[in-house]
Amino acid sequence: MERHIIIKHNQEELTANIHYPATVMKKEGRGKERVPLVIICHGFVGNRIGVDRLFVKTARELADEGYMVVRFDYIGCGESTGNYGDEGMESMIDQTRTVLDYTLACADVDPTRVTLIGHSLGGAVAILTAGRDRRVKNLVLWAAVGYPFNDIVKITGREVYETAVKKGGSDYLGYDLTPKFFESLAPFQPFQQAGKFNGNVLVIHGTSDDSIPVDYAFLFQKIFWMRAEGRCDKEIIFQANHTFSSGLHQEQLLHKTKHWLNEQEDIQQDWQNWMI
Repeated sequence: MERHIIIKHNQEELTANIHYPATVMKKEGRGKERVPLVIICHGFVGNRIGVDRLFVKTARELADEGYMVVRFDYIGCGESTGNYGDEGMESMIDQTRTVLDYTLACADVDPTRVTLIGHSLGGAVAILTAGRDRRVKNLVLWAAVGYPFNDIVKITGREVYETAVKKGGSDYLGYDLTPKFFESLAPFQPFQQAGKFNGNVLVIHGTSDDSIPVDYAFLFQKIFWMRAEGRCDKEIIFQANHTFSSGLHQEQLLHKTKHWLNEQEDIQQDWQNWMI
């Protein structure tokens, strides 16, 4: 079952969909009758549907596996209110935490089993959110941005950035990007912040990604492995592009993501049984 909802964030409204688990995963002990939560963070000028409906497919498949899944539009994207170009990285982190607040208030969500899936710029937002919000227990990063300012300027083209600086705004695919938006990207360094998260991480990237270098996946894995606790797994999908657009690559992406999340569930249950 799916439900369309509106989540209030300051003066704006975040449009979202909740996908309820097809079957309640019954557990013994602490997590009994509660379900794991997955929140999907979309990328730059994206939306909760995703290219080729990637996020819809992901949410439905994970719901079939027993997860509660939330996919939402950041301010100014999709059906949410506001202007995306007026916001920035700090705002996107805050919006993600607002969605966490809303979904964790649901009585049937287990607060010890919370995962953020972040694609592209959403991957960077997920890392930064997890680094400051201990409610996030696992991270799944799909083609995650590593240097927000440089990576986004590369995507838009430097002319778009320079026009925004000179004229106070610049059009990119119908989005009015302000200097404030670009300036907000520069202070945030996901590679430096990654070490602050002590949960488990899955990094997935395609070898034919022309937007974000596949090398980032190896660097992220190295940084995550240098932490005192928490594991990191990596999957490189041959010839996959930035949005995993082919049917085969989507299938590989979703299979690995589901398998890894289910593995975390098994680990969690084994730990609870040991504690009992």
